[in-house]
Amino acid sequence: MGVGLVVGVWIARYLGPEKFGLLNYSIAIVAMFGPISSFGLNGIVVRDLVKETVNSRDILGTTFILQIIGGLLTFVLGIITINYTRENNDLAKLVVMIFGFAMVFKATEVVKYWYESQVKSKFIVLVENGIFLIFASIKVILILSQATLLQFAWITFIEGLTIGIGLLCLYAWHFRDIKKWRFKYIQAKELLSNGWPMILSGLAVMIYMRIDQIILGQLLGDESVGIYTAAVRISEVWYFIPTAIISSVFPSILAIKKNNESLYLIRLQKLYNLMVLLALFVAVPMTFFSGWIIQILFGSAYSEAGPVLAIHIWSSVFVFLGLASGSGYLAENLQKLAFYRTLLGAIINVATNFFLIPIIGILGAAIGTLLAQISAAYLFDFLHPKTKIHFFMKTKSIFSFYKINF
Repeated sequence: MGVGLVVGVWIARYLGPEKFGLLNYSIAIVAMFGPISSFGLNGIVVRDLVKETVNSRDILGTTFILQIIGGLLTFVLGIITINYTRENNDLAKLVVMIFGFAMVFKATEVVKYWYESQVKSKFIVLVENGIFLIFASIKVILILSQATLLQFAWITFIEGLTIGIGLLCLYAWHFRDIKKWRFKYIQAKELLSNGWPMILSGLAVMIYMRIDQIILGQLLGDESVGIYTAAVRISEVWYFIPTAIISSVFPSILAIKKNNESLYLIRLQKLYNLMVLLALFVAVPMTFFSGWIIQILFGSAYSEAGPVLAIHIWSSVFVFLGLASGSGYLAENLQKLAFYRTLLGAIINVATNFFLIPIIGILGAAIGTLLAQISAAYLFDFLHPKTKIHFFMKTKSIFSFYKINF
């Protein structure tokens, strides 16, 4: 993540706010439909692999085919959207096509689900990080050779393809049974019946995670998107922390849930406690040093990103909690409620962005994201009897962090 941040900052400085904004506007268009590429199956497949090791090949093969179809759907939807929002911008259309087709390679992430279910993510980390470091070096070479924006898009496409091949090779090296993967219609039907709420939930998440960049691009132009993205990059770089922790502990939480409900709640409370402490450890110093950090990393061209970062960084508290409670929702089979909570966040983010951006510019986008995260990841839990316990557990973590005992 550190290398990614350095290279990302270097690319931002090299391209400048306007071109960097166009690049990220195009990424946001594709990312908004990203959950369709996985059909919302990420956590569901991990859960099923933990429960049913006998049918693992059917689960893997079926998921692989479904996610290829999902990647193609994402590609088509991205093209339709960019043709509507940037009718006369051929460069934006081409960049969206490149990033959109790269989503097909996401089907290989089925390998990740297997290793996560076995709590062996270290192998995935080694493959992905190794490939990432190679391509980070290539991107540095592109900067030094004065490459175009389009060349950066193509190298990202090739990186995605290489990671996909790497994951398949890793699995084949360990198990040599990819040829035994089978697509089963009954399995697909079951997976999709469980996954559709997560697809809708994922779409809602991506809307309130990315819609700010799209609205900024439409209302204020690509330069504003570039400045805003600079702040968001610094803010979101920390999200790997809860993702890594939750990916590792989720299988054990599932196992505990089956046997001991009270112990499950104790472990979940400790997870919430940890999330809040980690988020505050990031948010507090970032608030005070945001302007200095932006100036040092991105330069004076991105100076307006400082106040944006000071606001946006507080979303991390609720992002961390939301990711943790997502595992709880899945363990308790509350996928539909997961969709409703993210839908609430998406609605609030769209509404606040359209209202605030014309008044206070890019700060409005940061405030909209923060309000959306508070609503979806925290306040929603109070509205339903099945999730109210999560609200009180999160409240305890937020307001009693200074006396938490692990």
